Amino acid sequence: MKETLLDKFMTRKGLTAGFWTISLIMVTMLIYYTANLQKEVPPLPKTVQSVSGEVLYTYDDIVEGKVFFQQFDLMDWGSLLGMGAYMGPDFTTDFMHYRIEFLYDFYGNELYKKASKDLTNIERGAVKERVKQDVKQQTKLLEEGTTYTDASAAAYHRNVEYITDLLVNGDPKRAFRGGIILPEEAVKIAAFFDWSQLVASSIRPGTEGTRGERTWSNNWPPEPLIDQDVSFNSHKISLYEFLILWILTVFVIYLSYAYLFKKEENEILEPAMKITKLFKSQQKLLKYVPVVVGLFVVQMLLGAYLAHLYASPEKDFMFSQELLPFNVLRSIHTQIAILWVAVGWLVGGLLIAPWVANEDHKYPWLIDVLWGTLVFVAVGSIIGLYMGATGQMRETWFWLGNEGRELLNLGRVWDILLVIGLVFWFLLVFTLIRKAKTNNPIVSTIIWSAFAIATLYIAGMMPLHKIEPNFTVDDYYRWWVIHLWVELTFELFAAGVIAFFTVSLGLVSQRMATKVMMFELFLIMLSGTLGVGHHYWWQGLDEYWIAIGGIFSALEPLPLALLIIEAIKNKREKVHSGVDFKFSAPFRWIAGSAVLNFIGAGIFGMVINTPTISYYSHGTYLIMPHGHVALLGAFGYISIAFLYMTARANSMAKGFIWSEKLNNYGFWFLTIGVLLFALPTFIIGMEQTQTASEMGYFFTRTREALDGMKGWIWFRALPDGMMLIGGTLILYDLTSKILFSKKDPNAVVAE
Repeated sequence: MKETLLDKFMTRKGLTAGFWTISLIMVTMLIYYTANLQKEVPPLPKTVQSVSGEVLYTYDDIVEGKVFFQQFDLMDWGSLLGMGAYMGPDFTTDFMHYRIEFLYDFYGNELYKKASKDLTNIERGAVKERVKQDVKQQTKLLEEGTTYTDASAAAYHRNVEYITDLLVNGDPKRAFRGGIILPEEAVKIAAFFDWSQLVASSIRPGTEGTRGERTWSNNWPPEPLIDQDVSFNSHKISLYEFLILWILTVFVIYLSYAYLFKKEENEILEPAMKITKLFKSQQKLLKYVPVVVGLFVVQMLLGAYLAHLYASPEKDFMFSQELLPFNVLRSIHTQIAILWVAVGWLVGGLLIAPWVANEDHKYPWLIDVLWGTLVFVAVGSIIGLYMGATGQMRETWFWLGNEGRELLNLGRVWDILLVIGLVFWFLLVFTLIRKAKTNNPIVSTIIWSAFAIATLYIAGMMPLHKIEPNFTVDDYYRWWVIHLWVELTFELFAAGVIAFFTVSLGLVSQRMATKVMMFELFLIMLSGTLGVGHHYWWQGLDEYWIAIGGIFSALEPLPLALLIIEAIKNKREKVHSGVDFKFSAPFRWIAGSAVLNFIGAGIFGMVINTPTISYYSHGTYLIMPHGHVALLGAFGYISIAFLYMTARANSMAKGFIWSEKLNNYGFWFLTIGVLLFALPTFIIGMEQTQTASEMGYFFTRTREALDGMKGWIWFRALPDGMMLIGGTLILYDLTSKILFSKKDPNAVVAE
């Protein structure tokens, strides 16, 4: 039979060529779009003034306002252009909505001598058209300057009063303490917020009066008072994306079973790895294990604290909010999550490297140096996060405090030290693995994805010595780190690790694992690189990001999930045939990772990525099931698998008693807990999304909108409690296995 082009592509050689080809194309396109970034971002006007000549604020005021916005970490309390935390308001939407309400009263009085609430429907329609004229036609966001009508200038002054009172005196109903931000600082922040509402409300030049007329934020947020809503173009793109996605999903499944999982005649699996000793560098990893899982439990405790405040923001929970403010704890909660996952992966890389090379590091004590660096960065950065956001580092906040960019909060000194630590880790892994006699594609993937993880973080540190003045440009590179970490480089590393483990544990042949991994790498580069665009079209980038952003995002986890299904089948066959499988604990977490990755990144990712749903759900609880299930499943479970693999290797090498009981309980408590967590957050998010569609985004973010769903908010106590129990069991289990294991009298230990 003649070999087809598809047959050639689905070989190992074809998939490798496909991976490098698509990588080159996607990276080139990303560089091209980045080079054109300045042509499409909303400008910072030199001045914003009224038609009467009153200067309301200047370029410098906007930039200073952004400085204070970041310094006090307001993005971990509320949000800007929908990006940030959900406890406080969306500052963009508040400024826009209150401006519009003020204009309704102003023009209602001017035209009919009536307040807005007293207008008839016909009068209200006329006033609406006058307000739309003010907002959409008479106000233009231009670099040379923006001119407000006197009515909009008066609305701005009213907004300054509102935000100054809110930021200086606090808002107990939304868990925000006052007494930190000074009035003069709040005035500067108001200028920055007002610029963001100009992004959301004023028309992008070149689209005026056309079918494609839209604001700089592509008509987000939905605001019925000025008929601002999603365009039909978003509906059309959503339809195309669903059609393409379902077709490609079926096609990927077909390719997987037709080419990847087809066993060759007489194909046999490699025997599971036998561990008879630990190298000195691996021995030094043991002290990492209890600390990493301890950080995991601390992170979940902070999550429970934050969940309580979401449910009852006016009440303290265990500690006074004066001592532990919501925004400070949220930034620490997210940074600890990144920390324990990343360090767990570091442990995995350092554990695997000596096995691959079959020799140890020349200087094993370098593992201790890395340990010391990580501890210093962890302790110093957490202190900085707290002191920076609470106003105790007004002069040094940028370098040592809280940088106030959601998920990338570390002060610049801690950023630099973290990058140094990651590069140091990469060098430790690389210098050892390069000595391996067989440097197969699986090992190469682990090495170079480790390098990408270490260096990509630098993208979020530009410019190195100061903040980026334009929020859109700043957020563009922030998402480079967040998205391209978790949906590109982390996924590449995860693909390599899962392939390595399934082969090393004797569950899948190296031929099959390599082909599945290469197919996965192809899909990751295809979807994950420009998939970053689904984060971009809110803050001022052009409309094409809507189409680019969401199309392939849900396909990434599918081949790995199928590979794990194959591995599970082979494991069951081994167990039923009487083979003593010694790696059930780490394999359970690897399998759980693939399944939760498919649910969190695949299913919940598909839910929120299509433009129509994303438009209304942006900045709502509907994002939380995707974020939490995907992060814990795709990356957290792999980190825990590394920890259990380290503990299991130690047990086998030293002949310790090994029990699966607590690990099993911990796994199921945690897994069922995180899936149950998705239930209330999904329901609340859908209610918020419907509210945004019917009533506008402003009401969606009010406390009154959430109070109607308090039952579901309190329901979170069940999954949160289950996850805490699971995490505590894992902490106890791993600590006992590392520090307090007893010798197995029947074990045979190599001398």
